Parts: sequence; C-alpha cells; structure tokens
Amino acid sequence: MEIILSPTCTSLTGTLNKKHGYYIRESKGRFFGQRKAKGNLPSDGHLRFILDCAELAQCHLFVADILVSPNELSDALTEAGLDPSLGARHDSAEVLHASDILSLKHQICL
Repeated sequence: MEIILSPTCTSLTGTLNKKHGYYIRESKGRFFGQRKAKGNLPSDGHLRFILDCAELAQCHLFVADILVSPNELSDALTEAGLDPSLGARHDSAEVLHASDILSLKHQICL
C-alpha cells in the first residue's frame, strides 16, 4: 500500500498503532505500509492498518490518499478470516483509494 501525503505534510514514518504489526516507511520520497519483521502479528493487523490509513486520509491533515491493490485488500481480508469477496466489486480496479476502502468498512465487522 502506498500512502500519499497531504501537501502540508513532508514526511510520515513509524507506527500508527502498535497492535497492527505494520508501520509506514519511506523509500525514495514515497511512503509505504510495511509489515514488521519480528514478533507475533494479529491476524487482522493488515486490514486494520489499511482501514486506519484510509480514515487518516478522510481528514486530509497528514494523509491525502492511499493506494491499495485489489490483491492486497483480498489478502488482508483473508488474513483477518473474512470473505475476500467483500472486496470483489473492486476486482476490475487497478488500485483502490481511501474512499473505496471506507465504502467497504461498513461490511467489515472488526
């Protein structure tokens, strides 16, 4: 997942929530979600990280948008023990944005 920063934010790295098992890293001026290499990770951590980043994008203070592939969303749903077809309506999309993720949130019971 790529994280697009708002124009008022020049950098955003680190952990949003220690319970996710994911953090934001920078690579060549771009920002991405990254899984922590060690420790036990919750099965729904990936999905919760995606949802939290989408919610951050909703207020546009630090994050303007997120870019998530349909495959990554499907993987996150599967890891969380949810039906990956919840994201099926976006299968034809090349990339999902924060607004797409937030529209799915009401279907996901976490």
